[in-house]
Amino acid sequence: MFRAIGGCLDKLLADRGYDADQIRADIAYTVARPVITAKCRRRNPASHERHAYKLRNRIERIFHRLKTWRRVATRYDKTAQSCLGFVSIASAFLWLRFVHQH
Repeated sequence: MFRAIGGCLDKLLADRGYDADQIRADIAYTVARPVITAKCRRRNPASHERHAYKLRNRIERIFHRLKTWRRVATRYDKTAQSCLGFVSIASAFLWLRFVHQH
């Protein structure tokens, strides 16, 4: 699964749903470090880099904000180019709102 992107990654950020020994082994095979929090029922929880995991949370929040735009959430656009264009416009609006708040 992760072998196709092996040379490109330094770390792979994921949530608890991806905390499995086989997935961690696949990530380690690509020389990337997994940043995945351990499930609460795991006997030997693996450690993770807290700062990097906080960045994953920020990315998730940005995607949530983008999905408040109905057109992005439902993917109305037929082509990748028009979808990327609207995501860029939505991102610019979110950025402008952020800049004017601070």
